[in-house]
Amino acid sequence: MLVLALAVHGVAVAEPEPAPLPSWAELEAAHAVIGEVRVVTENVFDTANPEEDYRIFKWANALHITTRPSVIERALLFKRGDPVSVRVLQETERNLRSNSYLYDVHFRPLAYHDGVVDIEVVTRDTWSLDFGIQASRSGGANSSSLQFTERNLLGSGSTVSFGTTRDVDRTSNTFLYANQRAFGTLASVLLRHASNSDGRNDAVSLVRPFYSLEARWSAGAAASRFDRTDSIYNAGKVVSQYRHRQHAGEVFGGWSAGLVDGWVHRTSLGISASDDAYAPGPGLVAPPRLPADQRLVGPFVRHEIIEDRFDRQLNRNLIGRPEFFALGLASTVQFGWASTALGSSHDALLYKASIGRGFELGLQQMLTAQANLSGQLIGGRVQRQQLGAAARYYRPQSPRWLFYAAAAGDVLTRPDIGDALMLGGDNGLRGYPLRYQGGVRRALFIAEERFYTDVYVWRLFRIGGAAFVDTGRAWGGDNVNTANPGWLSDVGFGLRIAATRTAIGSVLHIDVAFPLNAKGDISKAQLLIKTKASF
Repeated sequence: MLVLALAVHGVAVAEPEPAPLPSWAELEAAHAVIGEVRVVTENVFDTANPEEDYRIFKWANALHITTRPSVIERALLFKRGDPVSVRVLQETERNLRSNSYLYDVHFRPLAYHDGVVDIEVVTRDTWSLDFGIQASRSGGANSSSLQFTERNLLGSGSTVSFGTTRDVDRTSNTFLYANQRAFGTLASVLLRHASNSDGRNDAVSLVRPFYSLEARWSAGAAASRFDRTDSIYNAGKVVSQYRHRQHAGEVFGGWSAGLVDGWVHRTSLGISASDDAYAPGPGLVAPPRLPADQRLVGPFVRHEIIEDRFDRQLNRNLIGRPEFFALGLASTVQFGWASTALGSSHDALLYKASIGRGFELGLQQMLTAQANLSGQLIGGRVQRQQLGAAARYYRPQSPRWLFYAAAAGDVLTRPDIGDALMLGGDNGLRGYPLRYQGGVRRALFIAEERFYTDVYVWRLFRIGGAAFVDTGRAWGGDNVNTANPGWLSDVGFGLRIAATRTAIGSVLHIDVAFPLNAKGDISKAQLLIKTKASF
């Protein structure tokens, strides 16, 4: 009545502000049900933001085809009529953010009435077209590429790529097509062809994956083949080479009860086949002995366990972007039987397993650990077995500084000559040539002091840096580096440039590393320029 009286006498009355909508946790606790689901897909740059209201960003938006709402809708793990679940919203966000063509993902409650909440799903694209020349250097070796890649073709979520790459091993002319939601379904499709200077490499797969923790079944088929020259290195130099041909394929089906009391169990059955053949190559210096030819055909069973426990963090392996760490137990065990009755070259029990877990240590510290095992049991004797383990430790010291440490080790048991564990500038020992040491045992320890800045160059690149120490060794077996067989160490520093607004999503590493116990003709400083998926 008071508001009406004031209005009659011409007194301006401010409209009461609407009550804030409940949080997702409050909506779940109130047993709210999802009503309308509205999907809004936004362009690469937000020109309503003064910091992005520039002509060049408007041109980029005009050239970019925004993701189709139907692509996002197919990836949602909830629909009208479902109860609100914070867990499902978080899993949907993780799945959507794993697509390189998306920069940001938000869920907003639009309205809440009579126990029903309407939801708006807002995504923002990355710039998905990559056309240009790239060059990198690591371990004293250069690589380059001339590539055209579109990671969101016509807004469909499809990736199409073709171009030429050149590295220390070969020159490749490649074509790739991939889509995680092909034909309007949940199926994932991959087609890849590479015509190489030393042969070819082809792969095709069609898989309906376990796309969520609640997914009840999976099925698929995959096939691949390659013909190439493999090289054996010692002290960073090629000492012998041979031809390697492989044909491989797999068909499988799997089932699951979904998420039960925070755990997921998945079981798959299938049949796999692989055929590896080795031969001396024309004009190549062959090793003293070649790996043994091997054909393996037979059924397999696989069991996977996942604990639903994930953590969302900022400034760990990326700069200024959310990332998710699996802190729960995750394990996969697979056994297969290769039989001569099915065309195998010998009877063999094939096995592989992996296990991983994350640990929260207080004060935002975190430790992740993984272990892997694979091999063959032939006539009661272990062959070609590899056991590996790795751990990563993150200790934030402030919002901008973080101490990072990593340790990894591998052991081979009765390997073939081509199975050697390599260590050098291309895989962790940054002050030394690539593939500098090799053996049947390998250990690597890394410590980094990381720095994440607020610098956001042209709203395109985020900047960080690191100082590091690497220590490692590869030893044992028939191909030990006799010139420098002991433990190796280096120190160095580097710049990190993260391309946050492109679907490439890469981090450019520019490092200078100094070997501490270099011998022979090793350079006193190594310059490494390389793009990686993380810090």
